[in-house]
Amino acid sequence: MKIDAVFSGGGVKAFAYIGVLKSIEENELNIERVAGTSAGAIVASLVAANYSIEELTDIINGLNLKQFLDPPKFTKYLPMSKWILLFFQLGINKGDRLEYWLDQLLAKKNIHTFHDIKDGYLKVVVSDLSLGKLIIIPDDLERVYGINPNHFPISKAVRMSAGFPYFFMPKKLPGKTNKKSIIVDGGLLSNFPLWIFDNKDGQINRPVLGVKFTGKIEQLNQPVEIKNAYDMFHALFTTMKQAHDARYISKSQLNNILFIPVEEVGAVNFHIMKDTKEKLYQSGKANADEFLKHWPK
Repeated sequence: MKIDAVFSGGGVKAFAYIGVLKSIEENELNIERVAGTSAGAIVASLVAANYSIEELTDIINGLNLKQFLDPPKFTKYLPMSKWILLFFQLGINKGDRLEYWLDQLLAKKNIHTFHDIKDGYLKVVVSDLSLGKLIIIPDDLERVYGINPNHFPISKAVRMSAGFPYFFMPKKLPGKTNKKSIIVDGGLLSNFPLWIFDNKDGQINRPVLGVKFTGKIEQLNQPVEIKNAYDMFHALFTTMKQAHDARYISKSQLNNILFIPVEEVGAVNFHIMKDTKEKLYQSGKANADEFLKHWPK
């Protein structure tokens, strides 16, 4: 059976997606179109590039997340300069290594720009802070920025979507004016874009499977205790990430959402060990196996 798939953001929790994809394969489901935000966009791009489960497993097993930590070299000798970077560059890590890593993986499949994949088969969500807009790449590139999507690198789009605020420096995108837009993590405005494959007439071409980390939608608006500035900062980001998606997703759509409970793993904990990767994989596999027994309904 052909399906569409949407992967939520979640940082390093995305290791669980490999288990989900393995279960999808075993249940003889073939992903046609794929979309994602942040870490979900990384996985989505590799699926769109036709990487097999075996290949993805090898990539993940050999991946050292610390290779993506790339603050400017002078911070090694001036640790306090990281705070200056936060103020002037709006982030600590450049994100160049992440983009290069992904670019090399896609190149092995002869994938470089959106011209190299079927039209509409990959959608990446980013947040434009300058325009205050949620942007879907490649759909909005021409309309909003005057950029031909056929010339736009997929690795750049995904790097922008995975640009967790303050952890990575935001990317700048030229537009139709002289000012460049500041682009950050798509999860800021839509961490789980389950709506992305809806047609204007409300019809769905094929079943859409949404895969989301942590708690269920009805738990998103539970009260949060705020005791200090850090708690409030965290609550601000959580509210922004969840508000749009919680408003959109109806109870009827819950039947199409696979929830992966991995609350104990920090999204930007780039120091996780091999055993944690394995636990994430097993969690994704086990939860997907159980869910797909009765899906689609």
